Amino acid sequence: MLHLIFEYGHLNTTDTALCQFFGTKLGVSMMSSKYIRLDQQLYDYILASSLRESPVLAQLRAETATLPMAVMQIAPEQGQFMALLIKLMGARRAVEVGVYTGYSALAVAEALPDDGLLVACDINAETTAIAQRYWRQAELAHKIDLRLAPAAQTLRALLSDGQAESFDFAFIDADKTAYGEYYELCLALLRPGGLLVVDNVLWGGAVVDEATDDDDTRAIQEFNAQLRVDRRVDLSLLPLADGLSLIRKC
Repeated sequence: MLHLIFEYGHLNTTDTALCQFFGTKLGVSMMSSKYIRLDQQLYDYILASSLRESPVLAQLRAETATLPMAVMQIAPEQGQFMALLIKLMGARRAVEVGVYTGYSALAVAEALPDDGLLVACDINAETTAIAQRYWRQAELAHKIDLRLAPAAQTLRALLSDGQAESFDFAFIDADKTAYGEYYELCLALLRPGGLLVVDNVLWGGAVVDEATDDDDTRAIQEFNAQLRVDRRVDLSLLPLADGLSLIRKC
């Protein structure tokens, strides 16, 4: 039963015509639309109503916003969502592919228990130096093992070290053309029931733009298509930030 409240009073109805009428009054489709368009005003409301960002995370976000490649930083509500997932799972061991200035790693580290571990993979010493400064400021550096090397190399080293199926959580946000490789390596590291989160799977909407034909877009399109039919996992793609795929290893 659809419950609608307007200036006309209280109306309980399932009548199609009335739903369409009141949808028109509100400027939205009441019948076919299963989503709302997120403009800046509504986005600001979401942050004001729900974001619980620690002071250190807020400082890191502000500093990163001044950098030329600030767009690489995840959205704050995404970091909070990932922290919630960590807590819901009771995760203790996590791996991250793509660190940048360390916002996502810090959000995860805040949610991990004191004896938890995050293996953070990146190749950029300059941006990860910013990350390490904030990790130390938050007194969470002891939870984060930064590996400055090609991510695939680090992930394979973990597997060779006997750490297959020993991680609870993984996050991929790095070079898009390598998503398929990172996915397979992280899946091998995850325990059954572990969760893999993959960022940028909507790629600014380019995944449905027929005029876009670059390597990154094609890689994400292929990754999404392959993931859709991978019966080794459970899947949900969320329109959060730039698109977030939640992947549970069966």
